Amino acid sequence: MDYETIEKKARRRETLRKAVTYTLLTVWGVMVLFPFYWMVLTSVKSYGAYNSEWIPKLYTLSPTLQNYVDAFTQVPLGGYLLNTAVFTVITTTLMLIVTVLAAFAFARLNFRGKELVFTLFLSLMMIPTELVVITNFVTITNLDLRNTFTGLILPSVTSVFYIYLLKENFAQVPDELYYAAKVDGTSDLKYLFKVMIPICRPTIVTITILKVIECWNSYVWPRLVTDDKAYFLVSNGIQEIRENGFGRENIPAMMAAVVAISLPLIVLFLIFRKKIMEGVSRGGVKG
Repeated sequence: MDYETIEKKARRRETLRKAVTYTLLTVWGVMVLFPFYWMVLTSVKSYGAYNSEWIPKLYTLSPTLQNYVDAFTQVPLGGYLLNTAVFTVITTTLMLIVTVLAAFAFARLNFRGKELVFTLFLSLMMIPTELVVITNFVTITNLDLRNTFTGLILPSVTSVFYIYLLKENFAQVPDELYYAAKVDGTSDLKYLFKVMIPICRPTIVTITILKVIECWNSYVWPRLVTDDKAYFLVSNGIQEIRENGFGRENIPAMMAAVVAISLPLIVLFLIFRKKIMEGVSRGGVKG
């Protein structure tokens, strides 16, 4: 068998492999995106048009934005979004402060029992989430912090996983930089803000975005500690809208509310998707 024949067979195999790969990826992409398409499509159908469809249609010839108007006028969706934004911003800010300082202490500072403390700290990841939720609920209730932003925020201002992730990233920064900074009389905090944070910015950005998504989608904890509508987030507020707002039958209006709630996270991901991928895949800067 000559070289040209072998090369042709190799090209055919490679073409077939790519065709199969792209076909599977296309099918997977359609499966993932179809619920979002259906959500948006339903949100622009009128209540009458939606209920008159015996067989659901994959298109509409008379789209309407009335459902979005109703979502912000007939129910307090704007208030739920504002509460969620306040909760997300404050929680993420406090979490970043705690995470950066804790990760720096574990990665760069030397103190007695550091390894033992860090091992015990990591062991917290082995505790089932349900037990932590129960403990936090009892604590918040005893402190009379239910139906307050303080009660919503406090249990979420730290994360063992994020501290571990950032600590490992900080540990990859060459020790020589730290020793050189100390020789120049640089304080630990100044070294942290001038050297460590700029070098590890992709990971910090990733942690920030993941925390924002986590806060925005938080459901169990807000559902437990709030029964006052003034403190509802979008996660538990959407259930209130469904039961006592539009009603269970007005699916188009519900879909409009869900689109409005989902849009900020979708935009956030599209803007920072490269940073997320870079931060997750980045093992740190090696000396």
